[in-house]
Amino acid sequence: MTYTFSNFQRITVDPEVCFGKPCIKGTRMPVASVLAYLSGGMTMDELLKEFDWLSREDVLEAIAFAAGAVDYRIIPLKKAS
Repeated sequence: MTYTFSNFQRITVDPEVCFGKPCIKGTRMPVASVLAYLSGGMTMDELLKEFDWLSREDVLEAIAFAAGAVDYRIIPLKKAS
């Protein structure tokens, strides 16, 4: 069974696809992978060229989804020494 998000039409979760991680709809591309490529230095244009089945809107929605997910989480901090 595939689950969707009301605010993110391009992101789905299916327990049988990518271990239930949020993915770009209709693909096996996890949101986390999109973010990893971008944070690793790949540009949006390079990402879209490498994965030509993704759209700019898919990538932007993955970023927005991740931002929303982090916004509602408590991340434990350790005091810097």
